[in-house]
Amino acid sequence: MQRGCHSPPGRRRSVPINSARPIRGPSSEACPPLTATAPTPAAATTAQTLALIADDMREVDAVIGRRLDSGVPLVGEVARYIIAAGGKRLRPALLLLVSGALGCTDPLRHAMAAVVEFIHTATLLHDDVVDASTLRRGRSTANEVFGNPASVLVGDFLYSRAFQMMVESGEMRIMQILADATNVIAEGEVLQLMNMHDAGLDEAGYLRVIRSKTAKLFEASARLGAIVTHAPREVEEACAAYGQALGTAFQVIDDVLDYDGDAGEMGKNLGDDLREGKTTLPLIIAMQRGTPEQAALVRAAIENGDSGETELAAIIALVRETGALEATREAAAAEAQRAIDALAPLPANDYTKGLLQLAAQLLTRRS
Repeated sequence: MQRGCHSPPGRRRSVPINSARPIRGPSSEACPPLTATAPTPAAATTAQTLALIADDMREVDAVIGRRLDSGVPLVGEVARYIIAAGGKRLRPALLLLVSGALGCTDPLRHAMAAVVEFIHTATLLHDDVVDASTLRRGRSTANEVFGNPASVLVGDFLYSRAFQMMVESGEMRIMQILADATNVIAEGEVLQLMNMHDAGLDEAGYLRVIRSKTAKLFEASARLGAIVTHAPREVEEACAAYGQALGTAFQVIDDVLDYDGDAGEMGKNLGDDLREGKTTLPLIIAMQRGTPEQAALVRAAIENGDSGETELAAIIALVRETGALEATREAAAAEAQRAIDALAPLPANDYTKGLLQLAAQLLTRRS
């Protein structure tokens, strides 16, 4: 029995979107103008998209506040510190946008969106310890403020609290999706650790890491939006494909911004990936396109890590000179288009339009 949800209408044609660069459909012809079925301003922003679910997000925040309660004060203090740091909360937003597009009003969506945010926050706490990060979203990381042991243990608390909430849902399918996703994310973390300082990592290896470490939770979030709506399996798979493609594009653009961003806008230090010895797509392409001497410079920086400002400036100039940033943005654009195409089975409404806009806006993301 469906709880507060109704089945989505039949298959529809993709709704085109306006973006900084034209996104082309499967026929390689430019998308026609927006139709009246999804009235949204041409200059829609991510904030406008997220405004569609503002009331839902307040409900999610209320769930998060209640479920962070613990008899151990430090647990709530550390968890609230990192959650209060802000961010767009794209993963729970994906779940809410998908469920909205499919007509769901079941309160379960709020609890599951909070679960997704807990899992994501746990990964951030653990990531910052592993990477020895000192800055996230413009302020000191939790491990910098509270120490590594507290960050790791509170991350564990958030994982276990998320699984308690999954069990409370009584939905085996939800537990299966999130348990599998959490396992794949952990594998992605280990893969990234193994690939540190490996200048021989190729594009396939790079994609395997980001699709495990980053895109998997995007995929699970979008899939859950369909599951809480009891959508047909083909719609569920379409939503999952959208989430995976969106998450991949998100991470590829993030890797571009490490060499072409603004530290103030990003809230983290420019060049951190290189200092940590991470081989990302801009570097892979720069080594492929550069001269042997240029490739050797990049290779040495990856293998040695801890690049100085002079070396970092030279590598930033190199990735720009070789066209590696443009090529990486093109790879992100292909993933964004794949996300857009995946939404074809969803009904035409403002929520679906919001999902389409999210994919387009990734291409102009600056933070």
